[in-house]
Amino acid sequence: MVASGHLATAPPDAVTSPAEIDTITLGDLTPDAGWRRPVLLDRELIVLTTGGHGLAEVDFRALPCRPGTLLRIRPGQVLRCALPQLDATVVRWHPEALDGFDVNADDVPGWVQLAGEDEDAIINEVSQLTVDASRHRDTRAARSLLRHQLSVLLLRLSMLPFGSGQPSRPEDETFRRLCREVERGYQDTRRVEDYADRLGCSVRTLTRACLAITGRSAKQVVDERVALQASRLLAATDEPIARIGRQLGFTEATNFGRFFAREVGMSPGAFRAARDRPAPAPVVRPRPPADARIDAHRA
Repeated sequence: MVASGHLATAPPDAVTSPAEIDTITLGDLTPDAGWRRPVLLDRELIVLTTGGHGLAEVDFRALPCRPGTLLRIRPGQVLRCALPQLDATVVRWHPEALDGFDVNADDVPGWVQLAGEDEDAIINEVSQLTVDASRHRDTRAARSLLRHQLSVLLLRLSMLPFGSGQPSRPEDETFRRLCREVERGYQDTRRVEDYADRLGCSVRTLTRACLAITGRSAKQVVDERVALQASRLLAATDEPIARIGRQLGFTEATNFGRFFAREVGMSPGAFRAARDRPAPAPVVRPRPPADARIDAHRA
């Protein structure tokens, strides 16, 4: 085992590994050392800060980072380090790596500051996984070992005391169900009536749940998710604006532009132009409701 409190360094060639589970450094996530634009991520990530102080922007939310800060980032989210002085070890994996394990990566919050024995235990788990990912590759035993180590790491993180102490409400489950359905269908429909039909409940029930959790209506929650996806694609890709609008269900570019300006407060073109500025990117009002609200309750 790695000595308690000391984090092994990710191997420099780990970034080229095709393994379903591997570890890399924070700088390996982008070819641009200045992080001039966000990076659209395609794998599950745990980011453990090992040195420096600064900000990491996840979906345009600025999160303070220092040694012991841990971020949980999902595929499809965008990451940008506003201050590149941060050092971190990144554990990344494909979702199928957890098939057959009784663990849910969504039980890990988006941001947590580790301390004390919890910090030592998590550092040990990440360090040993880093060592084994480097030493043992391309064998059946190694694949099984890394899967078990990842499962243990996520279980440890899910057991940390995140809770707000508030009892669960019926609206919580309704809201989670809506968020899951919106995640599957936001590119096809923004009508709350469609989601109510799919979930077998009324529009009023969905709106009541959204108001209780977020203070916003169900329609606003759906539109926020669409605006977030538009923001991700505008900031992290060079896709034409009209094509992004079509991907999100807007047949007319003008309709997409009006929708985006209403939700974000600037036009799609102005938002994209701002992404290469050295200062942190504009903070976007729409946020993924499941991450922003449920994680906030547990932090």
